[in-house]
Amino acid sequence: MHIYSEVNPTVFSLGLFPGMRKIHYLFDNGKEMAEEYDLKTNQLLLRKWREKNALGACGAWQVEVGEPNLLASGPLDRELIKESSTNPIFMRKDTKNSFQWRIRNLPYPKDVYCVSVEKDERCCVVRTTNKKYYKKFSIPDLDRFQLPLDSTALSFTHANNTLIITYLKPAEILAAEEELQKELKKIKAANNGDGECKTQ
Repeated sequence: MHIYSEVNPTVFSLGLFPGMRKIHYLFDNGKEMAEEYDLKTNQLLLRKWREKNALGACGAWQVEVGEPNLLASGPLDRELIKESSTNPIFMRKDTKNSFQWRIRNLPYPKDVYCVSVEKDERCCVVRTTNKKYYKKFSIPDLDRFQLPLDSTALSFTHANNTLIITYLKPAEILAAEEELQKELKKIKAANNGDGECKTQ
């Protein structure tokens, strides 16, 4: 089973850049996805999605995995609206064997946090006993495979004002990711770092 089989990737291009592999997928339903992998470790660094709006124009990229600020906003956005540097920053940064989320700028001690799985809503929830922070988030990878959420796979720790939430990847996901890496290695790179990838 392909990791993106539910959304049917039909065309994709691949480019090799210094230290990373970039892949661009186009889907039958009009969505696009771009991924970046570390060339040495095959670690996923970035996954982002976008789709066309009602008028057929491409929408903004939505980051699923990686640093949200890697997607630069326009110059006007930066001048007019600036998020406080003390606000919590939520991002996903996976490891080989687990999905992992980091929430920066959370200064409370570990015993203040409660992280749980809401099976009916197919999401994870972060709460604080002091009612200062609440976050609900899904795991799109499990949704794509229609796999149930398992509360025993979820754990968390807290260090340096950062809450780190870990969810162990199920065997089905690990197998699909391994298969995907084999497929990507078979595809010839469309370029060697000159910017644009050509479609295969």
